[in-house]
This record gives sequence, C-alpha cells and structure tokens, in this order.
Amino acid sequence: MAKLGFIGLGIMGKPMAGHLVAAGHEVWLHSRSGVPQESKDKGGKPCASAKEVAQNADVIFLMLPDTPDVEKVLFGAGGVAEGLSKGKTVVDMSSIAPLATRDFAQRINELGCDYLDAPVSGGEVGAKGGTLTIMVGGPEAAFDRVKPYFERMGKNITLVGGNGDGQTCKVANQIIVALNIEAVAEALLFASKAGADPAKVRQALMGGFAASRILEVHGERMIKRTFQPGFRIELHQKDLGLALAGARALGLALPHTASAQQLFSACVANGGAGWDHSALVKALELMGRHEVAKG
Repeated sequence: MAKLGFIGLGIMGKPMAGHLVAAGHEVWLHSRSGVPQESKDKGGKPCASAKEVAQNADVIFLMLPDTPDVEKVLFGAGGVAEGLSKGKTVVDMSSIAPLATRDFAQRINELGCDYLDAPVSGGEVGAKGGTLTIMVGGPEAAFDRVKPYFERMGKNITLVGGNGDGQTCKVANQIIVALNIEAVAEALLFASKAGADPAKVRQALMGGFAASRILEVHGERMIKRTFQPGFRIELHQKDLGLALAGARALGLALPHTASAQQLFSACVANGGAGWDHSALVKALELMGRHEVAKG
C-alpha cells in the first residue's frame, strides 16, 4: 500500500483520486473547497493544507485549473514545497503552461524531489471510468515508479519526453479537440439549416470516414442540448491561450486555433464560461440565427 496525496478534487480530480483510494492506497486529500464527504466516506484522508498532504505522502498528485493555481499550491504559504522531503515525487496532472512547468520542475528538483507533468485527456467520462489518456513529461525512472498509479486512472499512458513535454502534448491535444468540435458544430448546423434531421445525419456520419469521438459524444450533446460541463469552455479557452502564446513565441501561425478561440470567447460573452466546450456550437448558432436542434 502506497502513501499518496491528491490535491484538487473537482470534476476531474475527485474521481481520479477515488480510483487510487479504491485500489487500497493510503490517499491524503486536500481541496480549496474542502474534501467532499463522499471522498472521506470511501477512505480518503482529509488534510487542512497542501503542506500536510506533502508531509504524509510519498507521491503527490495535483489536478488544478490553471498555472497560477499550481504555482500557489506548490510554492505558496502552506504549499507542497514546505512539506516535501528528499526522495518524494510531485505529479502535476493539471493543464498549464509548458515553460512554467519547466520552472516548477527545476524548483522541486532543487529540493531533492522528482517532478512529472502529466496532463490528461478524456474529460469527466474518462476520469470516472479510469480511461484517461495521460501525457507525461519528466525523468524515466520517476515515470516508471508512478506508472502503476497512472494505470488506475488511465489507459493510454505515454512518456512523451522531459519536463514540459507532457504539457506541450496536451496543448496539441486541445488544438485538435477544439477544431474537431468546431468542425462537428459547423457540419450539424449546416445539415439542420438545410432541413435534414441532424440526429440522423450524425448517425450516418458515424459509419463513415468522418466518424470521431467528438462526433460521437459532443455531436450528441449538440443535438440533445446537454451542455452541463464535462470540460468547461473557460478551461478550453485557457488551453488555446497557451497554444496561441506558444505559437507567437515560436513564430507560427495557427489560424484555425485562433478562430476556435474566438468562438469560445463569443460563448463566454453570452454567459457560457461554465458551459461544456461542445457548446461552442452556440456561437455559430447565434451568427446563423438557427439552432442545430431544439432542447
């Protein structure tokens, strides 16, 4: 039985930590909104601070919204760094800036500890099902030690490269996901406006070359109008912001990433920061004065 810590128990973090508890590990928990009673009832051990988690655990997982949140939890007052001792491992499963990740890793390494960046893809469904894709950056020895715990949370687990490379891979993932959502939204909106049944169009497309996980899951959301968040627009906006900032630094043009970001911004302007990212379709619907389907 390992001594593990998990910080950040939101839509994704709560079920991810739950898989580690269910595997029989001793799991110390902390969340700024408090540890859910359900997590305590299942055997998770609540802690008053991130420092306390780090003092008790040998491997500390983080699942937080953005780069400043990770920095605060790691290095702020009562943070992880204050509770670390040599030989421990910090694993950040948040989606944050690659350059900041490299800086965080160096600062943790200076304390005699290993650091892995291990962002995930798969959303709430993958977190609950333990089927997440996990993209890891960091030293191979640390990856090998932590992999058995990753296997409780995900299925497709890849060591991409050094620190920061996991986050770079996640940014690439978010570009692909956003553009696929935009493509599915445009296709279903076109079909609906032309008078076809979008549900039947989706069904037909699922048997052809246009089939995708986005068409399967998010296409259904667009038709059924189920936009409660599995992954919030404001978080995908943040990820595309990282992509566009990185592109500027590299001298690259990412025109369709930029257009997807503008569509997300249109949703936010209409009160949709907390909508599921499949609700990008609503921005197109506003411009076209037509909805894919009536809820």
